[in-house]
Amino acid sequence: MGNDTHTDSTRREGHDGTGPGPITPDGCAVELWARLPVGDTPDVIEAAVPAGVTILELGCGIGRMTHPLTDRGFTVTAVDESAEMLARVREDVRTVRSPIERLDLGERFDVVLLASFLVHAGDEAVRQGLLETCRRHVAADGCVLMQREGEDWHLNVPRESRLGADGVARIVSSTRVGDGVNSVHAEYEFPDGRWTHTFRSRPLTTAAFEQALADAGLTVESYLTEDRTWVRARPTR
Repeated sequence: MGNDTHTDSTRREGHDGTGPGPITPDGCAVELWARLPVGDTPDVIEAAVPAGVTILELGCGIGRMTHPLTDRGFTVTAVDESAEMLARVREDVRTVRSPIERLDLGERFDVVLLASFLVHAGDEAVRQGLLETCRRHVAADGCVLMQREGEDWHLNVPRESRLGADGVARIVSSTRVGDGVNSVHAEYEFPDGRWTHTFRSRPLTTAAFEQALADAGLTVESYLTEDRTWVRARPTR
């Protein structure tokens, strides 16, 4: 195992991470994300949108979803604020380095993708900025695909799950830190490495989630999965 390498001094408030390799501004470990399985997420996305459309992926990380979607014929523009994350994205994919909430490409896309529970940003101004970026970049007849937390995500703790053949993920705690925001602490263990991630999350009821989208000019069209964590929204007409 190597030493911790904190290569970006602009850490977001309440976010931190430990473990081998670079740590991004929101506390994510690049080496860890390179190991995390993508699961069935590309299947959910592919089933929700027409074949071959343009996708703006916000918070692409190392390309866990970027690469499968590109391989399935979608044209993906991948956005992340971490240069270390973007360095792992394949050269055949267009990448943009920017904080999501400040992104303005002057373009519209058939699909805007906001995964990884980013809509639960602890800072309400940041959350609103994320949603406004979605609205600003989605085509008039396009859609926004979003991943939200499960209903009991902050209540069912501690919990753990397997990561591939030899890894374990644990949500150790979710502790209220004021103003409707929780500090979440996660641990990830593999035989050759251990990482932690601490971040802030704002739990949202379905009504609060839909209101936040409405405030940004988006309307929920449908919940795409049985657990209602994947959502398709449209620009409000």
